[in-house]
Amino acid sequence: MNIAHYAASGLGGIRTAGDLVARCQMRENMKIDEAKNYVAKKLDVDTQDLSNVNVMRDLREELDIGVITSLPGAAKGVEAKSKIADVLDIEIPSVNRLKNKIE
Repeated sequence: MNIAHYAASGLGGIRTAGDLVARCQMRENMKIDEAKNYVAKKLDVDTQDLSNVNVMRDLREELDIGVITSLPGAAKGVEAKSKIADVLDIEIPSVNRLKNKIE
């Protein structure tokens, strides 16, 4: 767990793609390089762009998967998590629980 937190903070967390890579590492049991490649492929960017604040800020706004600063009308919380699950094609338990309650 410590390694995943270290990797996520090293990639800038939600400022870039650190949270997405860490989620894949923890949830899908991927190694760091495998997780970076998976996320880069799903986002259609180069792995080096995952740590680029400018590229990822624009992409996160475009995909509406959460940004560090609040934007009017932008996804937050579980709504952003739901969009992350869709974009990365992964399961997020809290999103699934909410979807089951709604159905």
